[in-house]
Amino acid sequence: MAPPRLSLRDITKRYPGITANDHISMEVAPGEVLAVLGENGAGKSTLMKIIYGATRPDEGEVSFDGRPLVVDSPAQARALGIAMVHQHFALFDTLTAAENVQLGLTESMSVAEISEKVRELGERYGLEVDPAAVVMELSMGERQRIEIIRALMTKPKLLILDEPTSVLTPQAVRKLFKTLHQLANEGVSILFISHKLDEIRELADRCVVLRAGKIVASVNPKTESEDSLARLMIGKEPPVVREAQREPGEVIFELKGVTTPGTERVCGTENVTLSARKGEIIGIAGISGNGQARLMAIASGEYRTAPELVTLYGSPIGDLDTKARRIAGLRYVPEQRLGHAAVPELSLVANTYLTGDNLFRGGFILAEKGRAFANKIIERFHVKTSSPQQHAGSLSGGNLQKYIMGREILSRPHVLLVSQPTWGVDVGAAAVIRNALMRLRDDGASVIVVSEEIDELFEISDRIAVMYRGALSPAVPKDRISIEEVGRWMSGLWPGSPFGKHEEEA
Repeated sequence: MAPPRLSLRDITKRYPGITANDHISMEVAPGEVLAVLGENGAGKSTLMKIIYGATRPDEGEVSFDGRPLVVDSPAQARALGIAMVHQHFALFDTLTAAENVQLGLTESMSVAEISEKVRELGERYGLEVDPAAVVMELSMGERQRIEIIRALMTKPKLLILDEPTSVLTPQAVRKLFKTLHQLANEGVSILFISHKLDEIRELADRCVVLRAGKIVASVNPKTESEDSLARLMIGKEPPVVREAQREPGEVIFELKGVTTPGTERVCGTENVTLSARKGEIIGIAGISGNGQARLMAIASGEYRTAPELVTLYGSPIGDLDTKARRIAGLRYVPEQRLGHAAVPELSLVANTYLTGDNLFRGGFILAEKGRAFANKIIERFHVKTSSPQQHAGSLSGGNLQKYIMGREILSRPHVLLVSQPTWGVDVGAAAVIRNALMRLRDDGASVIVVSEEIDELFEISDRIAVMYRGALSPAVPKDRISIEEVGRWMSGLWPGSPFGKHEEEA
C-alpha cells in the first residue's frame, strides 16, 4: 500500500499562556479530502502553518509521502508540493495580482505568462480576477480568488485551504468544489478548514474535530447532521439566533442619490439611495467587487461627498470624516480585519483606542478605562485570549473578528455599518455576533450589513437590498423576497434596474 500523503505524530506547539496544538496525530491519504473542524482558537490554523513550514512545532514529527518532512519556510514546502490558501491573505498590497502569484511560484515565469494563466484559471474555475489589478484596490473576495489561483498554479500534491470560501459567492463556491473534487480524483490530498458545516458535509471524505488544541473526534461528515457537527465542535448545544422584537421607527440615516466615479480597478456608485430606520437591520447582498466597498466608505466617511448627500438625523454629514461621524453616533466595522479594523502589532487594549473616543481626556489616554473596556469585550463576546495585552495579530481570525465587533457594538452606536460580520468565525461565535447585532437593533440602532452570506442576511435582516455594478436595488422586507430572487437581483435583474433590459437581452 502507498504510504499516507501526510502523517502527523504527537505535534505540539506552545505559546505563552496557551498550548495551541496538544499531541496531535493524524494521517491524510492520497486523494483524500480531510476537513479540520473546530472553534475559533482551537489550533487549526497553527497546525496548518506547521505543515506549510511557516511555524516549527515544539514536539512531534511530520512525514510527507513516507519520508520525514522538515521544512524551514513555505518556499521549501511549495517546492515539495505543499500549497496553502491562508485565512489572513498573504498578499502584498502594492503589487498586482499577477506579481503576487509570481512570488508564490517555484518555476520561473514572466508576468505576461502568469497573467495569461491567471485569466485562464479564473475563467475555468469561476475565480475571475484582473491580473493587472493592484491588490490594495481589490475587495476581500477578489483577494481570496488570487490566493486560490496562486495555490492551484503550483500543481500541489497537498493543498491546504484555510477558510477558502469565506468571502466567495455561492456560484464561485460550487465551481471551486467541482475543482477540488477533480483534484482529489487526480490524487491531490486536500486539508480543508471551514466553519460552514454544510460545506464540510458536501466536500469532505472525513472530518477531524479539534477542541482546545486536541483532536476529540474523527467522523464521516456525510453521516452527520450539521447540528451534530456543531455539538462536536463546541462541546454543547449551539446558541440560537434570536427573533426580531420591535417595529422600526423613523429614518435616522440616509444616502441620497450618491454617484461617485470609479477607477479602472474600483467600482464606484451610481445614484445610490438608501434610508435606514431606527430599530432595523438592512442587509446588502451582492457579488464582491460591485461597489460595496465604496458604499461603505461613503457611509462611514472614508470617502467624503457633498454634505447633503449623506444625513444623520436629518443633519448633513457627507463632508465629515470618520472621527466626526463616530462622535455623532455612527460606527463602522470594515471587512479587512488586520491593517484596517485593527493594528496587528498593537495590544487588544491599544486597539480599543482606535475608535474609543471616550477613552481620552484632555489629550491623555484613560488607560484604566481602556483596560476595563477591553476586558468587557473579551467577556461579553467570548474572545479566547491569554490577556488583553496580547497583540491583535496573534489572535485567530475568528477571535479577532469577535473583538472588533464587540468594540463597536458595545460603544452603543446609533448607526452601525458592518462588512462581512461573521467572516471566518465558527457557528457558536457567529450566533453570538448575530445576536449582538439584533440586540443592538432592538435597542433602537440602525444597522447596515454587507455580507456575501445570503443565508445570514435572511437570518438577521429586516430588509434586504442588492448591489450590482455600483447600483443599489430597493431595500425590500425579507418576507417579500426569496433567496432565488436575491440571486437574480445579484445579476442586476431587479424591477426598475438600470441594467435589467440590457442583461435580459444579453
